[in-house]
Amino acid sequence: MSREYRHIQEYEKEILELKGKGFTNREIGEKLGFTQKQIHNFIIRYNEKQRKLAAGIAIRKKGRPTKETVVTEEDKLADLRYKLARKDARIKQLEMENELLRDFLSLTERE
Repeated sequence: MSREYRHIQEYEKEILELKGKGFTNREIGEKLGFTQKQIHNFIIRYNEKQRKLAAGIAIRKKGRPTKETVVTEEDKLADLRYKLARKDARIKQLEMENELLRDFLSLTERE
């Protein structure tokens, strides 16, 4: 089925609707003029984006922002939440390493 060019993300609503109705990736692709692989990749990217949004991780576009890019307060908050989450994870990792080292030293009778 030939179609006028539109980016696959412009079909997001239709793809998700059809997927919700139980259509396969191949059926969705045939209906909208995409390949099965394109639909599969779109759904994977969409799910990953939703997981990041649910975790409060800032979604960034690749590359350097243009001069006209306006950073909103919401973007700044999301970025700060992401940085705090990363720091908390790193602190937890270091605490676990310290505990393991302490256990190792006590087992080898060192202090």
